[in-house]
Amino acid sequence: MRCGCLAFVVIGLLFAGGSARAQTYDPRYPVCMQIYGPVGYFDCRYGSLEQCKYLAVGRSASCVVNPYFVPTKPARRSKRVN
Repeated sequence: MRCGCLAFVVIGLLFAGGSARAQTYDPRYPVCMQIYGPVGYFDCRYGSLEQCKYLAVGRSASCVVNPYFVPTKPARRSKRVN
């Protein structure tokens, strides 16, 4: 009985661990390169579509707008009246 209980606990821990998934898109950059192949992935570190397209030449890849990018608004300057 004790062995059966131990096996149940070990199996439960294996299923509880699962596999960790990395975030696909990096929200700090507005453009991502989608690389195709046996192990496809997104590389989000480009500031513009032009930059991404330039670096994608000759690769099996395309450039896409990052749907999770949140642009930061410039700080507003307050108008002071003297």
